[in-house]
Amino acid sequence: MKKLTILLTFLTTLLFSDAKMDTYTLYQAKEYKQACDAGNVLLEQYKNDEEFVSLYAFSCLEADDLDRLMRPITLLKRSAEARANAAYFSVIVMQKKLLIHALADGYELSPVKLPTTEYVLSTVFDLYTKDTTKKQKRRFSYQDPQDPTTSYRLYTTKGNASAKIIIEEYQDNNMTKRHIYW
Repeated sequence: MKKLTILLTFLTTLLFSDAKMDTYTLYQAKEYKQACDAGNVLLEQYKNDEEFVSLYAFSCLEADDLDRLMRPITLLKRSAEARANAAYFSVIVMQKKLLIHALADGYELSPVKLPTTEYVLSTVFDLYTKDTTKKQKRRFSYQDPQDPTTSYRLYTTKGNASAKIIIEEYQDNNMTKRHIYW
């Protein structure tokens, strides 16, 4: 019986370590949505492993699944790097919430000053808050200040129960990616 318990413990550890490695492999292959989904299944098991929690969170960030960042934000607290990652994710989630509030409810964002990141939502948030044109428009177009060949289109759609914001990225006037947040 003791051998069976040891064998089951070993197999369980091996199985979960393979699943953890699979999440990393998916991330490395830029299969961010799959890595985010796989990490979500394992999150409770590895909630004290800050490297795994960060991997999961960055996967979800790259997959534009920002709602899944809330749990990692609360878990990443034991090391300086983990706290920095939590702060980074918090800024992006706050920008998303404020941008939805501004576009759906007419909230004025120009006095809001937040740190920024390289993430596309942060770039568009910064451009929107600096926009001096009237906010009565339904669609906003912005030129990337760092790259003149990149531009963004920002607009909202009304979903079933809540508004969604859409950010379209353009490279030389060709849409390269669409980000949807709710």
